[in-house]
Amino acid sequence: MRNTLLRLTQPRAITYTQNGSPTDVLRVSTLPSLPAPSPAQIAVKFLLSPYNPADMNVVQGVYPARPQTVDVNGVPHNLGGNEAVAEVVQVGEGVKHLQPSDRVIMGASQLGTWRSSALLNSSDVIKLPPSPAVSTVHAATLAINPPTALRMLSDYVQLRPGDYVIQNGANSAVGTSVIQIAKSMNVHTINLVRERGSSEETEALVQELKNMGATHVLTNEQLINDAKNARRTIKEWTQGKDLKLALNCVGGQETTELVKTLAEGAHLVTYGAMSKKPLSIPPGLHIFKDLKSVGFWMSRWYAQSSQEQRRGIANDIVKLIETGNLREPSHQIVRLGGHDQTDEQATQVLYNALPSSHTGGKKILFDFA
Repeated sequence: MRNTLLRLTQPRAITYTQNGSPTDVLRVSTLPSLPAPSPAQIAVKFLLSPYNPADMNVVQGVYPARPQTVDVNGVPHNLGGNEAVAEVVQVGEGVKHLQPSDRVIMGASQLGTWRSSALLNSSDVIKLPPSPAVSTVHAATLAINPPTALRMLSDYVQLRPGDYVIQNGANSAVGTSVIQIAKSMNVHTINLVRERGSSEETEALVQELKNMGATHVLTNEQLINDAKNARRTIKEWTQGKDLKLALNCVGGQETTELVKTLAEGAHLVTYGAMSKKPLSIPPGLHIFKDLKSVGFWMSRWYAQSSQEQRRGIANDIVKLIETGNLREPSHQIVRLGGHDQTDEQATQVLYNALPSSHTGGKKILFDFA
């Protein structure tokens, strides 16, 4: 047991003591050493931990989730991070379903994954089946965005091959998962994106999504500024087939125009609000077209699901990866470990990386090795 514990160096984490802008309040901190795990716990080494938009909202204090805390020199510190892949290093004597070297992802929310190592309850993680097709990047980004896409495509409308789904925020992490998973179901996608700084940049984005499997791509600006022609174009694309499912992560006028393309009895599923503008839907769509507007939150799904269901959805995503139907997200690995780096130096590396998570379009992954 002692030799196993030697694999964990002094823990390091991204922490904050007050809410605010991530570049104002986040710090890299050295944490107290970990004790041996209790009978129901496991000791893990985090391999890669993503920085997701919702994580930023938690740090800002505007998200309905509370972070884990840890005491550092008598001061409570919040631990950031909700998603990760980790390697089991040691198991408590009561843990029978896990063993050292197993790879696990998080099956509960706000476990504080932006750190090098931790003690976790064994019931809060999901063991990944061994698969050479599932890279560390795949595994680190497997628990939130692809399952969100899969659940929204499965839980509200019975989609059949040849059906169409429309979504905004199509180049987001969930949006690109929707494109790929829908394609694996032989379901077509109509995808809305914001125009870029130039027509060449916009066309490059459109082509990127089509290479991923998008059937059609339209800009939000086209839908808003020329709504009648945009709706006519969408009807031509679908050859008159009903649009029964719309996925929304934007809100505002873009979504108001989007719902006008939907058929009677359709579902609008909202899972984000990137525009930070209200969701405004004409009452007539509810009254005369029986539009159903619902919300989806993956954290709620995990909280209400059994361990068997959590394992099941992880296995479903693994199968999509193994069959080549789900690619790695575009990403940037930010290394915050190493004995040659002080906490202050690591904090500066963190600050230098954070803006690119908003402007570069790449998923930020923290590596504390």
